[in-house]
Amino acid sequence: MTRSPKEEIEALRAEIIRHERLYYVSDSPEIADGEFDALMARLKALEAAHPEFSSPDSPTCRVGGARSNTFAPVPHRLPMLSLDNCYSREEFLEWHARVKKGLKDEPFELVVEAKIDGLSCSIEYEKGRLARASTRGDGETGEDVTLNVRTIKSVPIKLDLSHAPALFEARGEVYMDKKDFERLREEAVAAGEEPFVNPRNAAAGSLRQKDPAVTAARRLKFIAHSYGYLEGMVEPDSHWEYLNICRGLGFNISTLGNRVCRGADEVLAFYDEYSEKRFTLPYEIDGLVIKVDSLKQRGQLGFTAKSPRWAIAFKYPAQQATTKVKNVEFSVGRTGAITPVAELEPVKCGGVTISSATLHNFDEIERLGLKIGDKVVIERAGEVIPKVVKVVPSSRTGSEREIVPPKTCPSCASELFKDEEEVALRCVNPSCPVQFKRSLLHFASRDAMNIEGLGVSSTEQLVDKGLVKGFPDIYRLKKEDLLGLELFKDKKADNLLAQINRSKEQPLSRLIYALGIRHIGEKNARVLARHFRTMGAFMSAGPEELARISDIGPVIAGAVTGFFKSEATRKMAAELGALGLRLDEPERKNTGGVLAGKVFVFTGELKTMTRGEAQAKVTEQGGKETSSVSSKTSYVVVGEAPGSKYDKAKKLGVPVLSEEEFIRLISS
Repeated sequence: MTRSPKEEIEALRAEIIRHERLYYVSDSPEIADGEFDALMARLKALEAAHPEFSSPDSPTCRVGGARSNTFAPVPHRLPMLSLDNCYSREEFLEWHARVKKGLKDEPFELVVEAKIDGLSCSIEYEKGRLARASTRGDGETGEDVTLNVRTIKSVPIKLDLSHAPALFEARGEVYMDKKDFERLREEAVAAGEEPFVNPRNAAAGSLRQKDPAVTAARRLKFIAHSYGYLEGMVEPDSHWEYLNICRGLGFNISTLGNRVCRGADEVLAFYDEYSEKRFTLPYEIDGLVIKVDSLKQRGQLGFTAKSPRWAIAFKYPAQQATTKVKNVEFSVGRTGAITPVAELEPVKCGGVTISSATLHNFDEIERLGLKIGDKVVIERAGEVIPKVVKVVPSSRTGSEREIVPPKTCPSCASELFKDEEEVALRCVNPSCPVQFKRSLLHFASRDAMNIEGLGVSSTEQLVDKGLVKGFPDIYRLKKEDLLGLELFKDKKADNLLAQINRSKEQPLSRLIYALGIRHIGEKNARVLARHFRTMGAFMSAGPEELARISDIGPVIAGAVTGFFKSEATRKMAAELGALGLRLDEPERKNTGGVLAGKVFVFTGELKTMTRGEAQAKVTEQGGKETSSVSSKTSYVVVGEAPGSKYDKAKKLGVPVLSEEEFIRLISS
């Protein structure tokens, strides 16, 4: 039966909202982006043709409505209080003791959630429809940001309830994922604008844009963590129950809000567990929020003038610090790129002492307006090298010095070059000692030729003594050469020579990766090796043929053809073949066994093999490895300190394998 325009519009809205929830909340899309765009285009066309059926609940309203010149004040029905903080185990235990005393030693449970570094926001629904959204403000009165919040795809514009309450207020955090923050920073730098310093500032600035279309482009997200007011609905008994209600209504909740702790020891163990694991999360967190689960017990504990007594933010050490730039040195990378590195007055940041920070390139120095002697803000995100994010010009004394880019390589004194399409200065001397030492370490690394024993010390000595001037020289080494190195005795020399000889059997994919061609990682090396099968065919390929290969494209194609333009490079490849290295890729197994058609995702650190080795075993046996978890994932293989992919797997019901179970599976 043909549907009326009104019926088709309502059906399309329901279908699009369902797909938005699958994509932005459940991370398990059912249709491709093109199909989703087609649904949205059809809905827009119908709404334009039939304006009498327009509705603020339509998904088409998410793209950004009318511009607002002011943010009207919104009084909160109940105050939006801030949380007390604690910064040590002792302070947390003191809070826990106060709760225990306040409940007269009555047993209680705690819920742990991630304290996402974003902006607090209240979202109110009247009879199931998004009516109003506001910032925390001073806790009593916030600012109306309804038009902007409507653009956030993880915010339901209509609650999935058959009997919607008269009023439902969800409180939570508006935030920005790390990858979206980096994208925004890069866009700002490219446009010559001042970038946001961190994801929290980016989220706050994006939510308070006067043009909702700008907010819509910023990819903000919302996570529900509290409620403020309910009317016409039975109040849940516990916070845990409330989180499950939110999940059912279509809200994101904390990926860490899936554990009830029954004592202080469990909370402390959880805190320790995420001390490093938090860096693998897609968003920034600065601590954990600990809440008494029972709402009845919360009522017994009550509030202070500023904070609830039943909750506390257990902060991790700060990830930003202020220090002074003593000097700037220039580091030569494996590909010849010159990276300026700031020598800092040592400062504690994120639990470690920082004495240097990357400045990335000279365009970044210019953007920062940095000088030697400046006071700066540094940031440390996870285990990566700290970076300078901001200069404090008000602290200048006039003694600061300009940073002058070098004209010659600090390692080999060769002239430096800068490609018009790049920001980095580069040394192009293939014999540059520092560059070659790093290339040699990469060549011997576990995911490349896997030459165990060829580490930093032996590499330094082999290059400095002139025994290894190029990759082929590794395979010409004799025992007497190694015995002339420090700390090398008979057994160690024999072991290294055996490892070198064994590496000759590595397939072409490993060799391509080992050569260190720019832009080629392990995965692309396997793609190229399986396509060309032999080194000869690979070296002879033109840019057009390379660019047509799936996952390669023109940038990698240009890097490959540029690499093999050099006669010295082609001679090196021929020498490696003459020395007995394997220059072909074995036929990919297609056994139709347990891995055929299976999709794998890896998370955490594996003990018995590298991530690259595990991924290669999957593809060799007919399976496929991807980087993100969805409903189409067959298995998630979990190593030590897994990240958010493990949480997603549990949420979606995807089978999880330990490393031991994975090994048994690929060996069956």
